[in-house]
Amino acid sequence: MYRLRVFAVCLTLAVGSKVMLSAGKGDAAKGKEVFEQCAVCHNADSDEKKMGPGLKGLFKKDKMTNGKKPTEANIRARVDEGGSGMPAYKDMLSDQEKDDLIAYLKTL
Repeated sequence: MYRLRVFAVCLTLAVGSKVMLSAGKGDAAKGKEVFEQCAVCHNADSDEKKMGPGLKGLFKKDKMTNGKKPTEANIRARVDEGGSGMPAYKDMLSDQEKDDLIAYLKTL
C-alpha cells in the first residue's frame, strides 16, 4: 500500500511538472510563420476587422468576440474549435504550432 502511494505521488509530480514546463513554451518567431495562414482573415497590426477581428493587442483586451476573456486556454480553444465563420484548426495545427502561434499573438 505504501509503495502504491509513493508511486501515485511521484506520478502526480511528474505529470504536474510536465504541465508547468509546457506553459509558455511557444516560439513567437515560428508562431509568426504559423500566423501567415491566419492573416488571410485577421489583421496582426491593427484591431480593424478583416473577415475576422483584428488581433493587435489581443491579450490586453477585456474579452474576445465570443465574450470570453483572452487567456491562453480560451484562445487555444477558439483556434481548436473555430466558430463564427472561423474553421476549426484542431487537426490542422500541431500542439507545438499552437504554442508558437499563441506566443506570437502575445507579441501583438
